[in-house]
Amino acid sequence: MAKRSLVVVESPTKVKTIQKYLDSRFIVRASMGHVRDLPKSQLGVDPRKNFKPKYVVTPSKKKVLDELKKAAARADALYVATDPDREGEAIGWHLAQELDVDRKKVYRISFNEITERAVKAAFKHPGKIDLKKVDAQQARRVLDRLVGYSLSPLLWEKVQRGLSAGRVQSVAVRLIVDREREIQAFVPVEYWSLHARLGAKRPPEFVATLKEIGGRKASLADETATRALVGSLEGVQFVVRTVTRGERRRNPTPPFITSTLQQEAGRKLGFTARKTMTVAQQLYEGIDLGSEGAEGLITYMRTDSVRVAREAQGDARGWIVARLGEEYVPPTPPAYRSRGSAQEAHEAIRPSEVRHDPKSVARHLTKDQLALYRLVWERFVASQMMPAVYDTVSADIEAGACLFRAQGSTLRFRGFTAVYEESREEEPPQTDEDPEGAMPSLEEGETLRLVALEPRQHFTQPPPRYTEASLIKVLEELGIGRPSTYASILGTIINDRGYVHRERRTLVPTELGMTVTDRLRPFFPEIMDVEFTAQMEDSLDAIAEGKRDWVQTVREFYEPFKVDLARARKNMVNEKAGEDIGEACPECGEPLRERRGRFGKFIACSAYPACKYKRNLPGQERAEDQPTDETCPTCGKPMVIKHGRFGKFIACSGYPECRTTKPVTLGIACPEPGCGGQLVERRSKRGRTFYGCSAYPGCKYVLWQRPVATPCPKCGAPFLGERAARGRVVRRCVREGCDFEREAELPVA
Repeated sequence: MAKRSLVVVESPTKVKTIQKYLDSRFIVRASMGHVRDLPKSQLGVDPRKNFKPKYVVTPSKKKVLDELKKAAARADALYVATDPDREGEAIGWHLAQELDVDRKKVYRISFNEITERAVKAAFKHPGKIDLKKVDAQQARRVLDRLVGYSLSPLLWEKVQRGLSAGRVQSVAVRLIVDREREIQAFVPVEYWSLHARLGAKRPPEFVATLKEIGGRKASLADETATRALVGSLEGVQFVVRTVTRGERRRNPTPPFITSTLQQEAGRKLGFTARKTMTVAQQLYEGIDLGSEGAEGLITYMRTDSVRVAREAQGDARGWIVARLGEEYVPPTPPAYRSRGSAQEAHEAIRPSEVRHDPKSVARHLTKDQLALYRLVWERFVASQMMPAVYDTVSADIEAGACLFRAQGSTLRFRGFTAVYEESREEEPPQTDEDPEGAMPSLEEGETLRLVALEPRQHFTQPPPRYTEASLIKVLEELGIGRPSTYASILGTIINDRGYVHRERRTLVPTELGMTVTDRLRPFFPEIMDVEFTAQMEDSLDAIAEGKRDWVQTVREFYEPFKVDLARARKNMVNEKAGEDIGEACPECGEPLRERRGRFGKFIACSAYPACKYKRNLPGQERAEDQPTDETCPTCGKPMVIKHGRFGKFIACSGYPECRTTKPVTLGIACPEPGCGGQLVERRSKRGRTFYGCSAYPGCKYVLWQRPVATPCPKCGAPFLGERAARGRVVRRCVREGCDFEREAELPVA
């Protein structure tokens, strides 16, 4: 029997989609992401040996790798069909190192969309693993490990145990901290505007805004000056001096790239960057369309290129002509220009098949999948359409020494807006200084009727806080990070580090985030420098293009970093030692200090550990307490949710007089036989979240994956374990011997 070829993809979702496009000579399996990585327990990089990385099989992937080895033993060739980016290239290289296959028969398959046409075309022209891309990924991994495993112990020693820092994440936090400081230092300045509500020979009434006084730009600093000007205009005629008519064309925006998709999904759908990428991954990997089977609905979602395949442009033009008419398509398909660093081998994010419009596939998609797919589909189709055309009119109106201006526009041709309108988040607050509304037909020299003068007070506004969308936009403009990293950067600084929190969709630095930034900035100017970080991204691009050596690039970074690290260890202020507050300890008389712990600042005796006196800062005793609808069974006072060293718990609000407590359960029964406890969320001494039994120490059941109250469809276990990795949320059965696993249908935001 002839041997078959092994095809390895990253996700199990892709297996079913791709397998149906290939014949029986191919067997498709999933690697579930990386099978090898640097060890977690040690640096894993040897600077003395050209930064040689030490790769080990990831413990959680040992079973997956064993299965792949068995499949490879029965295969004659290996086809690496991982994602078409550097990370996918590196995954394929690691697989080729681990699997026992003839290196001459290791082929690289790359496709931008998971459709029958694209997959079969890729297999007709297989290539080889691009070692330059592997080197670029390896350089990034080594750099990040050198920074993370060097700075984290420093922060543990100088600031607070459990902290960490990252090469790119620290710059992102710095941007948020700098913006917050700008806001705090901002002093608002008062100014006024003046608007005239006017009537002409024909309706409607309209509003004109003061622009000039005595031939100079109008500037009204306060109410006194504004009221005086209003008084001077009593009885003055308002006369139309000039009327200017014109045309304004509004062009469509390019199809999405990763960053713009994350921004728009955040603005229009309220998605986090991580959620956007999770849902996009599902749409890319394959959706079961009933009789048509599983098919990828969008092209690859990690891209910085706006290039579109000619075939896709032709499909879009055909749809537009059939539904809207020929006047909606330009004579030739539009061409959009990508940024200089974009990988033009990739395409923009677009629907794989324009014929799959959102309405026709809606019944096969979840609510989130449909919302994101509609965004991608409409944006792409609109990008291939004619501009919207507006008729504009502007009138300058004289009133004594003052010049007022009114302007308006009317949509003449819808163009691309018939399909899609881009959202605007970063517009300045609406002040109505230059309103555009309906305008009557005006004639030069026409005298107008003054209906009312409307003075309005304003204050200059501080720069807005970043949202996820606006931060991604700035990171992209500054050249920090790459399409595949934005979601993980934001997830790390918000969810994992506690340096930033969300406040009504805006990003606000925590006190801890500001402290860490302030401590790192003077000692690590390059790591905290926006321009240097962007230059490093350019260097990684150059490695991928074969223009730089990865070892030399890492060495150029590491040598000055090593000097900075030694200086910081010697001279950085020790936050943990604290600052004297000018008060004596009530128990031993030694000075009290303000110190920092895992849960913020507190007051403690400087003689610790000989004296263990400590207290909360004023006003923070119960800052994190959350009310419940329960009453204490001991004293009858309200019970509250508190945040302790090892996680949340419910306690009596009468503490310390009443010390009644109980755990916060997840509503899932402990699976241990005979145990009547419930699962609760806890935190280890190192700050890692895990899930244990409320009956501890009587029951010591422990789970490191988040339990979800969904029964296993294969073995009937009462709940599944959920884990997020590489932009995907995976649920698997926790019962020993059951191998059920699938991607979560509803991703975690």
